[in-house]
Amino acid sequence: MSKILAVDDSKSMRQMVAMSLKSAGHDVSEAEDGRLALDIAKREQFDVIVTDINMPNMNGIELISALRSMPNYKFTPILCLTTESSGDMKTKGKEAGATGWIVKPFSPEKLLSVINRVL
Repeated sequence: MSKILAVDDSKSMRQMVAMSLKSAGHDVSEAEDGRLALDIAKREQFDVIVTDINMPNMNGIELISALRSMPNYKFTPILCLTTESSGDMKTKGKEAGATGWIVKPFSPEKLLSVINRVL
């Protein structure tokens, strides 16, 4: 069982991600924006982080950069789960340190497959 942090400003999307991951036996924490996610990540260690890109307060790219600057998150898989599909945005994500990119809408099977691949 892995500890996963799901970050999305949409409550229904967080619930869908959490339900998919919990049904596969993962321990899931949720955050509604990057700033809250960063606070949680400073207190707890996660095996994987799944984040949206477009969020208030701190977006996903800023969150990824902040996490990558922390020694205990240098190599943690960080997946972007977003409606953003442009090559430019994917490049920004990769440059910030994203491990993978999943475009919404997503299937729970695809999410779990990617999670299992990066663990």
